[in-house]
Amino acid sequence: MLLLDKPQGMTSNFALQKARRIFGAQKAGHTGSLDPLATGVLPICFGEATKFSRYLLDANKGYYTTATLGDIRTTGDSDGETVEIKEVPALSEAPLLSLLEKFKGDIEQVPSMYSALKHQGRPLYEYARKGITIERPARPVSIFRLELDELREKQLDLTVECSKGTYIRSLVEDIGNELGCGAHVSMLRRFKAGHFMLDSTVKMLALDEMSQELALGEGLEAVLDVNLLPIDSLLPDTPKVCLKNELVSSILNGQAVRIADFENTGFVCIYLPVDTLCQNLSVEQTIFKQYFESTFEKDGQQYVFAGVAEIDEEGMLQPSRLVNFNEIATQV
Repeated sequence: MLLLDKPQGMTSNFALQKARRIFGAQKAGHTGSLDPLATGVLPICFGEATKFSRYLLDANKGYYTTATLGDIRTTGDSDGETVEIKEVPALSEAPLLSLLEKFKGDIEQVPSMYSALKHQGRPLYEYARKGITIERPARPVSIFRLELDELREKQLDLTVECSKGTYIRSLVEDIGNELGCGAHVSMLRRFKAGHFMLDSTVKMLALDEMSQELALGEGLEAVLDVNLLPIDSLLPDTPKVCLKNELVSSILNGQAVRIADFENTGFVCIYLPVDTLCQNLSVEQTIFKQYFESTFEKDGQQYVFAGVAEIDEEGMLQPSRLVNFNEIATQV
């Protein structure tokens, strides 16, 4: 998985496809798109990691944003056309902070027409571009943090931490409406997606430089080692279960197994012993170090992430989503 700092003016899909080509991945997907205006954390999953991307899709997000007051735009951000200019009232910090309190916690939010939400199989923004407005029901979202960083004459700098499905454009528009002057987003930067932070990202310029190095014949392995994160980094707080050698074959076939010693029930990450796994697949151990970077040692044995499973109260472990090691092995 790659943590990209998406630049302004680029669609998330364009960034995804560019990264996919550089890393030579057959499959790729991102875990929550950013508008062209927006910058910041865009996690991109390659290959087998795409199977587990949904666990980050549900994660909370964090943003820095600037609300420009008195200028109402078609799209709710500065990429849209101005539809109305309103006078901005004199603002002071105390009443503004009081107003922002209304938007904290669990709220109802009407999604923007310029969003990727589907109506009859088509994204809402396609209707919006044709001047068609679709009735959208309000949806529950949660605002965990909403801070005023700076107040200027016609702009507010805000820090927002929110749940999945929150539209910052809609939040800014609602704040503008409460102030009686309207508003749009003129800057948006995602600094957090789940536990992944902005300071861990790779810039697109760095990817361009990598592409040039690869064109000159530089080795791919060094690029992967430095910039790619292991699949299980998507699941940092999930309990780990290391399975014994005799269970490897059953797990690879997706069969439920009984484990004697287990500390957790419910959702877990499962790990298989590398040597036994390689014997089952007839491959060299180096492929797991090269392509997963997620082997770790326990009791003198190396283990590699194999997927996720559910454990019931009787110790039955049922795999629910597994890494396809055969596919990885054939790509070596």
